[in-house]
Amino acid sequence: MADISINFAGIKSPNPYWLASAPPTNTGYQVQRAFEAGWGGAVWKTLCEPVLNVTSRFGGYHFNGQRVAGFNNIELVSDRPIEENLQEIYETKKRFPDRVIIASLMVEPQRDKWHEIVKRVQAVGVDGFELNLGCPHGMSERGMGSAVGQHPDLVEKSTLYAKEVAEVPVITKLTPNITDITATAKAAERGGADAVSMINTINSLIGVDIDTWNPIPNVNGKGAHGGYCGPAVKPIALNMVGECARQPDFHIPISGIGGISNWQDTVEFMLMGAGGVQICTAAMHHGFSIIDDLTEGLSNYLDAKGIASVSELIGKSVEKYTDWSNLDLNHRMVARINNDVCINCNKCHIACEDTAHQCIDMLVDENGDEYLKVREDDCVGCNLCSIVCPVEGAIDMVDLVQTEPPMSWNDRQAALQMLNSSR
Repeated sequence: MADISINFAGIKSPNPYWLASAPPTNTGYQVQRAFEAGWGGAVWKTLCEPVLNVTSRFGGYHFNGQRVAGFNNIELVSDRPIEENLQEIYETKKRFPDRVIIASLMVEPQRDKWHEIVKRVQAVGVDGFELNLGCPHGMSERGMGSAVGQHPDLVEKSTLYAKEVAEVPVITKLTPNITDITATAKAAERGGADAVSMINTINSLIGVDIDTWNPIPNVNGKGAHGGYCGPAVKPIALNMVGECARQPDFHIPISGIGGISNWQDTVEFMLMGAGGVQICTAAMHHGFSIIDDLTEGLSNYLDAKGIASVSELIGKSVEKYTDWSNLDLNHRMVARINNDVCINCNKCHIACEDTAHQCIDMLVDENGDEYLKVREDDCVGCNLCSIVCPVEGAIDMVDLVQTEPPMSWNDRQAALQMLNSSR
């Protein structure tokens, strides 16, 4: 059986699955139940000066019959006294010494504030710190969270302040509410971070009740922007992880967060450079017991691939993630319809005719039956027909034999430049 333990920035965990800092890690009772279920670690809900929270505070985005395709919250950091949290962290770590407890921290970007809270919390024996520089709502209006995380200089300083007194690894959690997350990731590294985690939640409004006209969620009729997470944000998070991982001047581990719901998502994040993953929404949707499927699925996948350790996955797809200008312009693929499987719903024809390249013909065979066929000379291989097709195996995307040598846009421009200079 494959080894699914990890060593993330010097923090050993029996598996790559940590609960993200959020409502599931709000109390010792919850974290201990999670550890009993099999979770490898937990990032304790952010410690700060206790706040007042509101009701209601969660909103779900349901799409086409799927519950919780996305999730939104306007909940803030822990609303319980720090001393109460610290006592529970101490008791939980004492009971589960082989599991990881990371303390999420948030204060203003001031040296004395970071020194005070880091010293105070590390005394109870946490395995590391995660600096919450990403929460987009409530705390950002008070000069913390993403208000700090959107400024590389403040990310660097906050990380540096925490590192000055931390005796355990420091992970800087980054906000996705920024144009280029690699800028803040590199700032964290300059500040001495042992790792970064990404992504925190995305600024959002989950919906509006069209009967009451109240924003969702609402507090006595009024709403506010919140943090978006869940399966819908996975592509955004995966891109940000990949963008950071492929930077030649970025060298610290990444904890992947954002819509991870199953073991397949875990594999994708690790292939794209994550050294471990954090999960929240899926646990809130289905409970802590999902850890069984997560660990069993991951272990079976590794065994099937003949891979001895999950760590061997880390970053294996990063070199395949590049700029558009490096893609091969001479590669060609086309769609082919399998008429033995096609149910003639015509969704592919409609999509291609209305919104793509008008290359699927409706024909009639010798028996008078209608069928669809792709004109391959006109097909650009955009994938749209296979995406909208409701039947597995009805449309294949097929690579054509390449007749021209690979040539990227960069290759093309370089060749043109050479040609022009020779004239």
